[in-house]
Amino acid sequence: MDRMFRVLGFWTLIIGLMALAGGMVPMAMIFFAQTVIFMLLGYLGLSERTYILLFWGYMVISFTGFTYWSFFRMSV
Repeated sequence: MDRMFRVLGFWTLIIGLMALAGGMVPMAMIFFAQTVIFMLLGYLGLSERTYILLFWGYMVISFTGFTYWSFFRMSV
């Protein structure tokens, strides 16, 4: 399971680089921060249950933030 967090770190790095190339600096910084977090988690060697709980927590926070931003903050 720890390899999966390293894979997530790789893909967030790729998305961050593409955002940086596209001039979306705040988005790139968010994805670079996620890259660091995922890579650190990938090398901690925690139990599988802990990794699953961390991933579900990440999903809840990210989907809640995305829904809040798209519903209340984006202009129509």
